[in-house]
Amino acid sequence: MAYEGNEYHVGGFRILPPVVKNLLIINGLFFLATIALNGFGIDLTNALGLHFITAKSFHIYQLLTYQFMHGGFSHVFFNMFALWMFGSALENYWGGKRFLIYYLITGIGAGLTQELVWYIDLRDLLASSAEIVNMAGRHISKMQYIDRYITVGASGSVYGLLLAFGMLFPNVMIYIYFFIPIRAKWFVIVFGVIELISGITSTGGDIAHFAHLGGMIFGFLLIKFWQRQQKKRYKNSAYWE
Repeated sequence: MAYEGNEYHVGGFRILPPVVKNLLIINGLFFLATIALNGFGIDLTNALGLHFITAKSFHIYQLLTYQFMHGGFSHVFFNMFALWMFGSALENYWGGKRFLIYYLITGIGAGLTQELVWYIDLRDLLASSAEIVNMAGRHISKMQYIDRYITVGASGSVYGLLLAFGMLFPNVMIYIYFFIPIRAKWFVIVFGVIELISGITSTGGDIAHFAHLGGMIFGFLLIKFWQRQQKKRYKNSAYWE
């Protein structure tokens, strides 16, 4: 994909602004560390990936660290490509501080959404008095079963970036596969609908579709909050002038 339109240039445009650059580096380092440490028997994904809140392996910091973990090369590559593609424009527009806040909050929001989805999926098991679960013909404890719920990846933040791009630059043309043009606002709507349908129908394998939607929802709410704060500041300054 590619986009065109430079009406969002504010104070110059940097192809690789500093926060995006550092996020790319950090994600890359985490990915390489996961591969390297696995050879020594250290499961970094299990330690830093997001577990269900009642699991023994859950830690509150995982709401942050899971965003920098990925399940494979294609997973990290496409997330980082989207981070650069949409994140660069947003950081140039917002500045580094606001961009980083937005990126992390949407990632945390996506994680919280995934926790809610897991709770809905596991509520009968959590309410059950049974301590043994039959999984594919193998009997394991309830806690072992719950501990298997884990998610990784920056996709929640990436979908938040996509939402922000569509809201702030709705008429910028995005080229899918470099030759199919679509306006950013319609691109966001189409992707949101696809994620909603995929989440409801449970299609797409192990993809956390509702986490993606969570990133978009938290992004929408944060942008609206910022816009409201900006309007209040403008009204107050106009009044005193």
